[in-house]
Amino acid sequence: MNAFFLKLAALFYLAGSLSYLAYVVFMSEKAVSAGRFSLLFGFGVHLVGFLMRYFEAGYTPITNLFESLSFFSLAVVGVFLVVERRYRLKVLGAFVSPIAFILILFTAFLPSEIQTIPPALQSYWLPIHATLLFVGDAIFAVAFAAGIIYLIQERQLKRKKLGPLMRRLPPLDVLDEINHRCLTFGFPLLTVGIITGAIWAEYAWGSYWSWDPKETWSLITWLLYAALLHGRLTVGWRGRKAAILAIVGFGAVLFTFLGVNLLLPGLHSYASFGR
Repeated sequence: MNAFFLKLAALFYLAGSLSYLAYVVFMSEKAVSAGRFSLLFGFGVHLVGFLMRYFEAGYTPITNLFESLSFFSLAVVGVFLVVERRYRLKVLGAFVSPIAFILILFTAFLPSEIQTIPPALQSYWLPIHATLLFVGDAIFAVAFAAGIIYLIQERQLKRKKLGPLMRRLPPLDVLDEINHRCLTFGFPLLTVGIITGAIWAEYAWGSYWSWDPKETWSLITWLLYAALLHGRLTVGWRGRKAAILAIVGFGAVLFTFLGVNLLLPGLHSYASFGR
């Protein structure tokens, strides 16, 4: 039954993506309202499906690629709804909602059966560690979208193209502020997520850090965002450089989440297609 709610949520996320894209093309306020409603309703349906799977499985369903993609998508939509409510950036939905839809779409090609989880995952650290990281990654997804919009808007301004697209895009300083806010909220979550993961690793495998591929790439991702935060606070990195690093950082997030799990065998291989 939880799979049905997941598919229904995917339809609402698709509707939300198309509605926000329609706003970019036609500048229709009705499209924005439809997009916001679709994402909000889809988030509610998705959350119900997640809770149903939780009670059916008896554990927090973030243990394999199917469940992780689903939860990541849920977190992206949840974070976006909060940011959109705070900043009222309509165009942001045209860049964030497709990310959520693509993530949940991939789950349709993955096994969805509930199985007995490995002993290493039978721990209260699972929801703590995974939730911190996925919410942090969702915040970085919004920063990624803001970075893309920043580069587009900057290019429009440099070429002095004062066309319809420019009127839809927010000012550069607002986009840079979103980038900064996402970094200040996302980086602590990433940091605590890695720390709780190390504590969990010691409990499960007897070592806080074993240079597993997932651990190594998590550290690389952390260093990228640490460099961006340090640069903003001490060197004054703003604007284009910060936007580019936010894009690169989210690329590292995706590789850590998907590339490592699917391409590099290690202790975290249970999160791949099979388990």
